[in-house]
Amino acid sequence: MSGFLSKEHITANANFNRWLVPPAALAVHLSIGMAYGFSVFWKPLGNALLGEDGKPLATCAAGATTFTEKLSGTAHALFATDCNWTQFDLGWMYTLFFVLLGCSAALWGGWLEHAGPRKAGLVATLFWCGGLLLSAFGIHSHQLWIMWLGSGVIGGIGLGLGYISPVSTLIKWFPDHRGMATGMAIMGFGGGAMIGSPLATKLMTYFSTPASAGVWQTFVALGVIYAAFMLYGSLAYRVPPLGWKPANWTPPAAKENVMISTRHVHLKNAHKTPQFWLLWLVLCMNVSACIGVIGAAAPMLQETFGGALVGQPGVGFDAVKQDAAMAAAVASVGAGFVGLISVFNIFGRFAWATSSDKLGRKRTYYIFFVLGAFMYCMATYVAGFKSLSLFVASFCVIASMYGGGFATIPAYLADMFGTQFVGAIHGRILTAWATAGILGPVIVNYMHDTRLEAGVPFDQIYAPIFLTLAGMMVIGFIANMLVKPVAEKYYMTDAELELEHKLAHEKAMSASGKKGAAKAGAASASHPVLVAFTWTLVLVPISYGIWSTIQKAWVLFN
Repeated sequence: MSGFLSKEHITANANFNRWLVPPAALAVHLSIGMAYGFSVFWKPLGNALLGEDGKPLATCAAGATTFTEKLSGTAHALFATDCNWTQFDLGWMYTLFFVLLGCSAALWGGWLEHAGPRKAGLVATLFWCGGLLLSAFGIHSHQLWIMWLGSGVIGGIGLGLGYISPVSTLIKWFPDHRGMATGMAIMGFGGGAMIGSPLATKLMTYFSTPASAGVWQTFVALGVIYAAFMLYGSLAYRVPPLGWKPANWTPPAAKENVMISTRHVHLKNAHKTPQFWLLWLVLCMNVSACIGVIGAAAPMLQETFGGALVGQPGVGFDAVKQDAAMAAAVASVGAGFVGLISVFNIFGRFAWATSSDKLGRKRTYYIFFVLGAFMYCMATYVAGFKSLSLFVASFCVIASMYGGGFATIPAYLADMFGTQFVGAIHGRILTAWATAGILGPVIVNYMHDTRLEAGVPFDQIYAPIFLTLAGMMVIGFIANMLVKPVAEKYYMTDAELELEHKLAHEKAMSASGKKGAAKAGAASASHPVLVAFTWTLVLVPISYGIWSTIQKAWVLFN
């Protein structure tokens, strides 16, 4: 088994078709990407316990209004079996996802580079799917702490390892299209909820009974389904041999593009460079400025436009709340807005990362920050005169750049630090995501709640929030502007690189393999049926998710 999982065993020959690797990465990322879709479980879980009259029992933090009271209620809810959980209680699982994702990717990124993507992918499968099964037990026994431990902590570790497992491999297989390669995989993480959310909803409907919402059964089913996909993806990973390169491709000379390094920085030195911390700040600001409003997209649209969303332009959100039928209609439009944002988030990951191969990573991030700041300022303006189309368009562009930032950063890191440790360095840079996952929502939610408590009308709440987020884009722009090529003293020597190749169990191409590499153009035509089958395996669920999302988003155009 050790040999089967070893890096030597999964080193491909020179004629291996590299287009078999992206579907494997997509299979893993589509599975762990369901972390984005966990909000579909909040309402059913919040009404899990029913009284003798068939109505949901009171929540564990009934009547709590302050943050301290809510924390006290959550502490009680951790072990209580006689009260329902609040969204505040359950939402901590979402926070744990991304904190543990960043921490685990940073801690075990170096191990991944030596162990290889197959071993890391299988460990990620065990943790993510095992966490789902443990959470199912927590739901069945109504123990919140088991849910936090299962999906939040154990599943979060699986998220981190699963997220970075294919990055280094894809960059090495596609040195000519680094952005496109990472964009294909990371697009899957953004699309996981697009597929998983409607699937989970259908499963809960199937398993539901008068006494149960069918949530724990859905967790078990998802655990089994995702285990199958992640096993396929992990076992299908292959790494290229040392010395491999695509047919008819010549690496760019350093003098042609000084922002693309032809040498490598060791993991132990990466964090000592100013480039690492500047790119950390670039990612943190891009994510922080977007994740807060994306997380609050539905209420933001409803509060800003109120009755205008359903053909009643003179009706504010405060009046909408008093009319159950209108509130439901407005909520439906809000859900459509969330779906539309999801589509742009997903395809922005592929489109922006691919375009960065031509534009360059630094220039791509310049576009993110300049265009992002402009879009936030425009959203502030158009919200004032209630232009729904321009408001929606602004946030669709913002969502695309949010996803594009995630997909472009691995290629940016490879350009700066080389490819030898890019997966591990990427893992460490993801602590910026963990930080942003707290910073962005805290800023947006705090400003929202304080302005609401001050009596500011609903449709005027978000203007200063948007301007604050535009300011964060400016900070990111300055950090990106300061990124320069890594200093010579941080690069590995040839002897250090050779030693690292041995420690990482990397196999060089044989003489016959080098001859075969010259004919590798023929490899693109090899295994056409296998290539078609593997891509179909991931494109079918993606198409299902897109169709489901478009159906929800269509309400915006009616």
